[in-house]
Amino acid sequence: QVQLVESGGGLVQAGGSLRLSCAASGRTFSNYAMGWFRQAPGKEREFVSAIMRSGDGTYYTDSVKGRFTISRRNAKNMVYLQMNSLKPEDTAVYYCAATRRTFLVRSPLEYDYWGQGTQVTVSL
Repeated sequence: QVQLVESGGGLVQAGGSLRLSCAASGRTFSNYAMGWFRQAPGKEREFVSAIMRSGDGTYYTDSVKGRFTISRRNAKNMVYLQMNSLKPEDTAVYYCAATRRTFLVRSPLEYDYWGQGTQVTVSL
């Protein structure tokens, strides 16, 4: 089992920044690729970004490329999502997730463990 706890969400004006954190505990963190997803009211959960086990490969959905940066610190069992130039359409609950897959995946079905989520609200 892997337990994931997100933090860092909040209310921010458009153009602002937030840094989400995800703390992992349980199994060996470096054995898992990590992903960030988000879900807006009335919408399906969508992929945002993912990072390889060692941190040397990343993947972003097109709508956040150039604005969001995913990173991880395996020594601290942490994964981060730096979000810059936020837009109202980024408003959602953000979830981190862990997968045992050895390659980067964007389908929620490929992820084995999930956090409870943290709310991000971007106002005009």
